Amino acid sequence: MPPRAPSASIDLDTLRLDDARALLSHAAQDGTPAPGEPPTAYLQRLIDGLCELSARDPLTGLANRRHFRALVDRAIETVARSGDSALLLLLDIDHFKAINDTHGHQAGDQVLRAVAACLTHCVRPMDTVARYGGEEFAVLLPNCQPLYGETVAERIRRAIEALAVATSPVLELRVTISIGGAFAPEWIRSTAELWLERADLQLYRAKREGRNRCAIDLPRQVSVSAEEKGLLFEHFGNEAEPAPAVVPQGKP
Repeated sequence: MPPRAPSASIDLDTLRLDDARALLSHAAQDGTPAPGEPPTAYLQRLIDGLCELSARDPLTGLANRRHFRALVDRAIETVARSGDSALLLLLDIDHFKAINDTHGHQAGDQVLRAVAACLTHCVRPMDTVARYGGEEFAVLLPNCQPLYGETVAERIRRAIEALAVATSPVLELRVTISIGGAFAPEWIRSTAELWLERADLQLYRAKREGRNRCAIDLPRQVSVSAEEKGLLFEHFGNEAEPAPAVVPQGKP
């Protein structure tokens, strides 16, 4: 016997919704039923609002780390199937601790919000900007060719360098940012962890070489790790002739 469909009749008074309504009100969303709004429509709106909050960083309004990781997982699968070029950028505000220590955490928060807004204006609507943790941000750029990737990374660097953050009527702070990036290996069934690790290595390279610079691991420079070789062979199963372990990244 098929399961019974849930009843369309919902008694809102029996549900403990005060915390959900308070969360939405704090985020400037209406958490109360509209006049004449059906209970199911109201609950769906409440659920949609909570899902949106769960995917956002409360300070900057950007995607949070958990949501961004889910997008990276999907992107790496898309690249493996289609061969489309995708770029992952990790960005870290240089000497951010000195801002908090010298001017206080409120000034630090203002800098984070200003950098977040600036990053959003530097990329396409289809790209995703996230606050990855602390003073670190991340950008996912699908369908991104190498020349465009290098251009947008440098555009971001210059935009942040030119940014003046007014933290009080008498104080403007200027910051710089270090950027590390890596393209997903095309036609390779890699993992999000390996992709993030490559971008992180480039970020450390940018910092090691003096900060306020970009370091991008271009597609034709990407080599296939031992773990990725295993994933590739596993994908091809027991075929007599497995695919080559190193897949060309674009035309020579």
